Amino acid sequence: MNLSHYRHLLKLGFPIVIGQTGVIILGFADTLMVGRHSSMELAAAGFVNNMFNLAIIFSTGFAYGLTPIVGKLFGQNKHTEAGKILKNSLVANSALAGIVCLVMLTLYLNINRLGQPEELLPHMRPYFLVLLISLPFVLWFNGFKQFTDGITDTKVSMWVLLGGNLFNIIGNYILIYGKLGMPELGLLGAGISTMLSRVFMVIAYIIIFFFTDRYRVYRQGFHTGHVNKSDLKQLNKLGWPIALQMGMETASFSLSAIMVGWLGSTELATFQIMIVISQVCFMVYYGMGAAVSVRVSNFYGQNDITNVRRTANVGFHIILVMAVCTAIPIFLLRNYIGSWFTDDEAVAAMIPQVIIPFLLYQFGDGLQINFANALRGIADVQLMTLFAFIAYFLISLPASYLFGFILGGGLTGIWMAFPFGLSSAGIMYYLRFRYKTASKT
Repeated sequence: MNLSHYRHLLKLGFPIVIGQTGVIILGFADTLMVGRHSSMELAAAGFVNNMFNLAIIFSTGFAYGLTPIVGKLFGQNKHTEAGKILKNSLVANSALAGIVCLVMLTLYLNINRLGQPEELLPHMRPYFLVLLISLPFVLWFNGFKQFTDGITDTKVSMWVLLGGNLFNIIGNYILIYGKLGMPELGLLGAGISTMLSRVFMVIAYIIIFFFTDRYRVYRQGFHTGHVNKSDLKQLNKLGWPIALQMGMETASFSLSAIMVGWLGSTELATFQIMIVISQVCFMVYYGMGAAVSVRVSNFYGQNDITNVRRTANVGFHIILVMAVCTAIPIFLLRNYIGSWFTDDEAVAAMIPQVIIPFLLYQFGDGLQINFANALRGIADVQLMTLFAFIAYFLISLPASYLFGFILGGGLTGIWMAFPFGLSSAGIMYYLRFRYKTASKT
């Protein structure tokens, strides 16, 4: 295997991984600060965040439809056309923001019917509303980020994410605990800080794209291009299958959170901590997976199928190394992690029980992330929705209920379902990618 593939992929992916690490740090900071303020608020945050993770990752998946288009245009040096497609992508993301906000508002109005502990509802409701207000800014940010990643300018999203997350952490400290003369708002303060940081990141991208020389050639296409049916159709054709695939993956976790809520507040707080730990690995893998998608799309635009396949294989090798490097310290620290987040001994004691099933699904998670992104790079996304439905709705969710309730495994049983869902998805994506690329060589 040509070592240059490893070098180029690491160079492209490292800034994305660093940016994603910023998201990880933010997730840790949010959970640490809220958990130290109140274990009740931690449990409420766990439920609400899982609901919004579903909406955000679904929306992010839709934005990923832009990456293979821009990556292919960039590989062909069609910079003006790339600027035109960005305008249409922002319009499409705005329309989706309206749809997603309506769905989440409906969920908010029925939150008391989801079987969650009654004592958590007063904490959930205001936090939910603030995150709902911030949701459109997530979609606009996604549009800009997928564009800059698609043209291999991955350092921009890295710096914007790191800046926004630093802003959020400082805001958390001030608003959760009531510092610098501000009122002590607890979980609501964390929500307000998150909302303001999302606004900040969109403003930063607007300034970078519209007022710096580095994007002048793309800006010309953005200004002269028109919102048109052809571009919107292309974005929707790619965006919806990716959104549904990523949404169903996240739903397997978010709907499992509802099941965990049936067990009680202690289990829900534990689930929230484990979700944050899980996101450490997921975000790191996904940073490299995004680089795989960009580089695959560049080669695909040049009709270089040999290097398309090599890039995907190299990406999986790198992700496997990442999986080992993250799994070992998490396993060694399993008896201490819970106490970092909360003083509640019952919550901290549950963490080691869930670590083993968590470690078991790292290979499957890395496999599905790598080859899902490789399929996006060659714009072969339609069947991914079917594969995701099989893996997460026909395998993972039923297994969660089986292991958690019928077999009496509780929280650990619910988590034991995830290795089955993620691994089956990864195998199906890999086989599809191998078939599609083999047919073109």
